[in-house]
This record gives sequence, C-alpha cells and structure tokens, in this order.
Amino acid sequence: MDPRHRHQRELVLLAVTVIGISRLLDGPLVWPVAGLLMAAVWLGGRAVLFDGAVRPAPVPLEATIIPAVAAAGALGSMRLVPLGLALVPALIAAGLLVDVALRLETRVFDRPGGMTQVDRTSLLATSLVAAFLAFVGAASMVTGGLVEPGPGATEIGPPINESGIVVIALADAFIAGLLGYRFAIERLAGFGDAVWAAGTYAASIAIAAGILRAVAIPRLLFPALLTLVFYLWDTVRGTAPALRRDPRFIWQSVLLTALGAAVVAWNLGLRGA
Repeated sequence: MDPRHRHQRELVLLAVTVIGISRLLDGPLVWPVAGLLMAAVWLGGRAVLFDGAVRPAPVPLEATIIPAVAAAGALGSMRLVPLGLALVPALIAAGLLVDVALRLETRVFDRPGGMTQVDRTSLLATSLVAAFLAFVGAASMVTGGLVEPGPGATEIGPPINESGIVVIALADAFIAGLLGYRFAIERLAGFGDAVWAAGTYAASIAIAAGILRAVAIPRLLFPALLTLVFYLWDTVRGTAPALRRDPRFIWQSVLLTALGAAVVAWNLGLRGA
C-alpha cells in the first residue's frame, strides 16, 4: 500500500477513535478535546500530504483546515447520537467525511496548476457538511444550545443564558473564519487580504448565530441556517464583480436569502401562536 494512503488511513482511524471515546465525556472537558483533535488532524494531515508528495513543495497552512473542522465537528455533533449501536454508523460516516476531505486536499496539493473549479466545488460541498456538523457540535456542547420546542411557545430542557449565546457565536465565528480563510487564500494575492476576508466570514456568522439563537430557532434548523449564511457569504465573496451584476446571480441570491428569512419568520410565528 502507498505510504501516504496508509498514513491517511491511520489518521482517520485515530480521529474516529477519539470521536468515539469522547462520547463518554460530559461538560466543559469536551471543548479542549475537540480543540486537540482539530489540531491533531490539521498537523497530521499536513504530514500525510507531505509524505510521498508528487512535487517538492511545502504544505500550505490552509491545506488541511477542512478535514480538521470536519473531525472536530463530528466530535461535537456526536453528542446528539445516543449511546449504543447507533454510534457505529455515525462513527463510520464521520470517518468517511474526514477521509474524503483529506483525499480532496491531497488531489489539490498534488496538482501543479493549483485548485481547479471542480476542486473548489468539491471542497466547498465538503466544507458545508463540515461547517454544519461543527455548528451543531458547538451548540450541543453548550447547555441549552439547541432548542427543543415544547407545547406552545415553551422549550424543553434547560434555558440558555447570555454567556452561552456568546460562546456559541464565538465558536461558530472561529469555524467560519477558518473555512473562509481556506477559500480566500486561493483567490486573493496576499496573506493579509485572506485573513481580512476570513474575518468577514467570522463576523457574518457570529452576527447570524447570535440573532438566530436569541430568537430560539429550533433543533437542527439553527445550524442549517448558519450553513446557508456561510454559503451565501462565500458565494458573494468568491464571485467576480461582473458576475455579481448578472440578473440570474442576483435573483438566486435574493431567493436564498428570502427563503432563509421566511423560515425564521415562520418559526417565530409558530412560537408566538
């Protein structure tokens, strides 16, 4: 077996093992474990890319951000899976996601001409799944982070406080900033410009997370809407100015934004009924 493939398989197996064991943890201890797993996959993925590379080149900092976010997101979201046999398919799915992300990044790293449009589309789709899991995980690691609606406008479970909303917003902003940097560095000339662009991703998601959680968007709809906001912001940032003026692009963006706003309004109407 190719040494790179073997090392990649070992890294994925390590990530899945940590994700599975972390399901037994509870409380604030989950946060540092998620952070350590993210760092381990980021550093380990860089070693995997460099080992057996087809071209002698340093591994860029952004090359393994998506696999790292996917692993940490899977760890957090796994708290929603009940202990038992249901963990098995969930862990397999988590391993497949990390493996796919590593394979895509390997293909991009080995390509002499850099990222193609097909590569970017594949990575964006993978990053949206990773972002959704990470948003779910961040909310699930905060007491009352995910809303469980009860009869009428009540909520089941402990209520969230203001500090909890701030923690979710900051965690989601960090996730969006990392993923935003991954794509911004590919289309911008300098590191500083990419960091600034990543900051706009983080700010947009932090604002959206604070608003959506404050109005108590229920269950997984909250992270799904955050993922939609991330996608819309990336679409706007990654589209050429000339294309932004295309009526089709404008109407598509307006339609997606209106859809998200309608979902929020509908849920607020249900809560007020």
